[in-house]
Amino acid sequence: MKMINRIAAAGLGLLFTGTSVFAQSLDDAKKAIDAEQYQKAKSMLKNLTVTQADKDENFFYLGWVYLKQDYPDSAKTVFTKGIAVNPKSALNFAGLGAVAHMEKDNADATTNFNMAISLAGKKNATPFQYVGLSYLLPVSGQAVGPNGSAVSPADANAAITVLTQGAAADPHNIGVLIALGDANRSQLKSNEAYNAYSSALAIDPNSPSANVAEGVLWEYADNIDDAVKQFQKALAANPNYGPAYREWAETDLRAAKNDPTQYDAKVKEAADNYKKFISLTDYSPESQMRYADFLIRTKDYVALQKVAQDLAASAGSNLRTYRYLGMSAFENKDYPTALTALTKWTTQADPKRLIPSDFLYLGRTQIALKNDSLGILSLKKALTLDTSQVDIYGEIATSFYGLQKYQDAAEAYKVYTDKSRKATLNDHYKEGFSYYEAFKTELIAHQSNQNVKVDSSMLVQADSAFTYIERKIPTKPIAAIVYFHAAVKDFEDSGDRNNIKGLAKPFYEQYVQLNESAPGGIPDNAKAHMVDAYTYLGNYAEFKDKDHTKALDYFNKAKAIDPTDARVTYYFQTAGKPSK
Repeated sequence: MKMINRIAAAGLGLLFTGTSVFAQSLDDAKKAIDAEQYQKAKSMLKNLTVTQADKDENFFYLGWVYLKQDYPDSAKTVFTKGIAVNPKSALNFAGLGAVAHMEKDNADATTNFNMAISLAGKKNATPFQYVGLSYLLPVSGQAVGPNGSAVSPADANAAITVLTQGAAADPHNIGVLIALGDANRSQLKSNEAYNAYSSALAIDPNSPSANVAEGVLWEYADNIDDAVKQFQKALAANPNYGPAYREWAETDLRAAKNDPTQYDAKVKEAADNYKKFISLTDYSPESQMRYADFLIRTKDYVALQKVAQDLAASAGSNLRTYRYLGMSAFENKDYPTALTALTKWTTQADPKRLIPSDFLYLGRTQIALKNDSLGILSLKKALTLDTSQVDIYGEIATSFYGLQKYQDAAEAYKVYTDKSRKATLNDHYKEGFSYYEAFKTELIAHQSNQNVKVDSSMLVQADSAFTYIERKIPTKPIAAIVYFHAAVKDFEDSGDRNNIKGLAKPFYEQYVQLNESAPGGIPDNAKAHMVDAYTYLGNYAEFKDKDHTKALDYFNKAKAIDPTDARVTYYFQTAGKPSK
């Protein structure tokens, strides 16, 4: 694979120990799993399931590797074989529960977890450990962040409960203690996590995994120096412990965001550390995908697209490759490639594996390629997967607005401006304008067909949007907003000129003042709207105030702009007299 070869050729000087001949013991396979050398572990365990086919543990750990590599179907098959070998295999029942949990089958997960615990015995803490870790695995359709997936409070609490039981069964089981710390850390329970990690380090101060775990806790607290010290301790104990470099890279990224003056240097250091991690794990497609996740966080989309293209070209690559290819191609404005990749991913992947951003990127790509209708459907699909993604409404609204589908745009802008902190005054303006245009469309349709109903509440919504803007910038009125607010009020006013209420009058007066006082006179792009303002104010003066002189003045101003306007010609034919 080209990208992997480039990483390998970077002269890192870091070598596997004992990779030329795989040790064939379960303990060595478990050490490889801990070091995230999944390909190495998988090769060893596949061999062990043949040479030691009567040992159910071999099947469990092979299945666990499949889970870590995002192959739940393969994992389930192997766990089932483990139970066939030993019907009372607590670990393999824990594995089946893990698969069910990842697939959101809570009932099946609970059944298998309970079976695992009941078969574990009073002093065997390992099944407790893996039931707890199973609750911390990402469920289908959930994005994975830099330090793993976002764990729900319910799953974290379930993990904490079972891991606490495991710690009671065997207080010296370091794996249980680290997992207990991870479960607490997922909910930002820093004191509880620290106590668990400290207990693990008290048992084995040189444990690489415990030192790294405590380092991540310091990273969460933005204590960058102490985090790095823990990673260095892990590497002092085992210079080839790759996860220490990965978490060091994540800490570098956090430091970069916290100190803009060090951003470039820290991002480069993060990339170097992540390459060291890759060199110490393996050069498998799964490792490349972990590297791809890192590149997303550094926003290095050029490198990401190269990695994804290499992955896509390899035989039997994970379908998730096309998520990375589609995302990076979109960010690099390679829209045709993005569309092909994202279409393949969203149509061929198990629906349970899809996340909102998959459809978000697909929708953005379709819109960029001028296929707005399909793009909007994709954006709406993203919302069905996660209704909390309110910012998507802004993109939906923008698309509808561009298509002049104003009622749909108005409704989307309404949700966006109500719920998103990113909404701008321009979004509020487009919300008001969309409601105004949608009302006009209904009114015109009603005039042609009395059966068409007109929703006057749209005027209320438009009024509210424009009022919001005016209150935000009371000393800097914007002429366009003042005009459309006046137009909304004009619709709200009585259609009978003899009973005109004047709801729009102060807005049109303000609009006239803004444009008449503009440097260089009335702007050309405002003249048509000024005719609306003059004719409204002229009618108000004529029919409400009975001030014929003022009315004539307003209509003369309108006539000077557009003598052919129907309202102007009607006035001079019926009520007014031409000025001399």
